[in-house]
Amino acid sequence: MAPTTLRTGLYATPKMAPAARRFAGAVRHFRSAGLISGHGAQRGGAAPAAAGPARRSRGALQPRGWPPQLGVDHQTLVGAVKSLQALGEVIEAEARTATRWELSAEGEEVLRDGSPEVRLFRSIPEEGLPQGEAVKLPGGSLGFSKAMANKWVRLDKGAAGGPRVLRAVPSVQDTVQEHLGQVRAGGSLPERERAELKRRKLLLEVTLKSYWIRKGSAFSTAVARPETELTPEMIATGSWRQLPFKPYNFSSLGLPPNCGHLHPLLKVRSELRQIFLEMGFTEMPTENFVESSFWNFDALFQPQQHPARDQHDTFFLLDPAEAPQLPPGYSSKVKKVHSQGGYGSQGYRYEWKVEEARKNLLRTHTTSASARALFQLARQEKFTPVKYFSIDRVFRNESLDATHLAEFHQVEGLVADRGLTLGHLMGILRQFFTKLGISQLRFKPAYNPYTEPSMEVFSYHEGLKKWVEVGNSGVFRPELLLPMGLPENVSVIAWGLSLERPTMIKYGINNIRELVGHRVNLQMVYDSPMCRLDV
Repeated sequence: MAPTTLRTGLYATPKMAPAARRFAGAVRHFRSAGLISGHGAQRGGAAPAAAGPARRSRGALQPRGWPPQLGVDHQTLVGAVKSLQALGEVIEAEARTATRWELSAEGEEVLRDGSPEVRLFRSIPEEGLPQGEAVKLPGGSLGFSKAMANKWVRLDKGAAGGPRVLRAVPSVQDTVQEHLGQVRAGGSLPERERAELKRRKLLLEVTLKSYWIRKGSAFSTAVARPETELTPEMIATGSWRQLPFKPYNFSSLGLPPNCGHLHPLLKVRSELRQIFLEMGFTEMPTENFVESSFWNFDALFQPQQHPARDQHDTFFLLDPAEAPQLPPGYSSKVKKVHSQGGYGSQGYRYEWKVEEARKNLLRTHTTSASARALFQLARQEKFTPVKYFSIDRVFRNESLDATHLAEFHQVEGLVADRGLTLGHLMGILRQFFTKLGISQLRFKPAYNPYTEPSMEVFSYHEGLKKWVEVGNSGVFRPELLLPMGLPENVSVIAWGLSLERPTMIKYGINNIRELVGHRVNLQMVYDSPMCRLDV
């Protein structure tokens, strides 16, 4: 290795940083070994100084071309360079990278002993070799498949004693070994051959990293650590006038405080709640996770033989199994409209059972809370228009998959006023979803037991390039409202959607079990940004 001129003139002083002293020691090692030459330089000057290149081989940064007897490893130089860079403009260090190809451990073995296919070919005698014995040779399985692909050998399946491997050509040339030898000698290979060797993991692409070091504008042979604080003693003695101070970085960020972080569901919930409040809605109480079948189904004019009330769709409680009591006058009206009809309806014409209505369950929707709120509204002396909303958890006996859980959150809104129509519902839905950042809407007729007419709400998804369902809506039936005691000219329009679906879309989560449950990555909760649904 030819000597490299390195005019740094660095020497160790008591005030120098430990890494800088190590760097000066490395320079002395180079100079004593004849790898560098030159004399010390004073502050300033433009003579460049190059610190020998270093390389990363098979994942480890190693000094390139440094004799091992110097006892200088790559961490000494790299650590010293970074320490000097941190002192200011003492040095200028430019990192350069390049790539080269080297033989892997398996490639070294092939270069020494030959490729597996050639070794297999040479191990086959004239009379052939049983296939079972051939594949048991070192590298025999790979060598057999490669030799068969090259048509160097053939397999006689009808031979006595079982399949037998025979030579198909008199001799072969080990091109793989030759190509590896060319790489070892510093030669180049065509792209096709190099890609094949890389695919067989015989070649490795390594990165060479070099540091080119020059003196900076504040270069000095005595490097002192700058002060970081102005102390009373410095002010009293006046020593601060001669001391170097580390400049303040007013653009740097402080350490993040140790604190809790909101789950993405809570962030989206907060944003949705703010949208409802901006539209003049009032939040309904939704503290009843356990609900009676009466409020969850019967009060909503959902018949007792409806499939949704089966155990495979609903979680029924064993203890307490039944609600203690039902609203006496109101439950009688509900029973009558179910079994006999009324208010212009013929009902369902079945025997309504109070025992079925008293069964306790985990609520399947927050519409049960809406029914309770409307019942309290009907008990007022004078009706006043209201706008209610709720965001809370519901439970259903669902089959668990990437988009369904046994519990999830339902977002629900309703408006009660005189003379409301389907047009009012469409208008408020457009206003609501526009605030969510969804402007392209379509409405499709649907069926719900407690709304008529009913509509499914679809939005055009730009990513999927298709229309997807985003919610359900409708006008509450008279059979639901009039037994409560609400005036006949009062209509209630309502809609609902899931909280999890917009959260998954907003944060790019494809599996709901990565959003809720034991699979949740806490780092995801830490890193999730604030929620803005309108952007």
